[in-house]
Amino acid sequence: MLSPKRTKYRKQHRGRMKGKATRGNIIAFGDFALQALEPCWITSRQIEAGRRAMTRYARRGGKLWIRIFPDKPVTMRPAETRMGSGKGSPEFWVAVVKPGKILYEMKGVSEIVARAAMRIAAYKMPIKTQFITK
Repeated sequence: MLSPKRTKYRKQHRGRMKGKATRGNIIAFGDFALQALEPCWITSRQIEAGRRAMTRYARRGGKLWIRIFPDKPVTMRPAETRMGSGKGSPEFWVAVVKPGKILYEMKGVSEIVARAAMRIAAYKMPIKTQFITK
């Protein structure tokens, strides 16, 4: 699974996901892409599940780019812990995704194969997505 090698700070604020994506919202590498239509946090496990589904379907054909990276730590408190005593420890990593952000790109396969592979990956995502072409 994806995670940063090192970060400046161990813990981060949750932040807000308002507005549309201004960067990473056009196809840059491939011919086909999966684009987010809603804001959300996508975990490193979900990114990996989508990648596996697409590479399995494409059967080592073409090239795949992952356009998001989970660089935000999400902290959690242990179960049945009383209030207070500070913030929990980092448990997993998420990528902050805004509407319009490209999640995956694909090249070197036909549109039918790419569309089917992206549909399978879309089922793994916690948000609505759309298939776009260059």
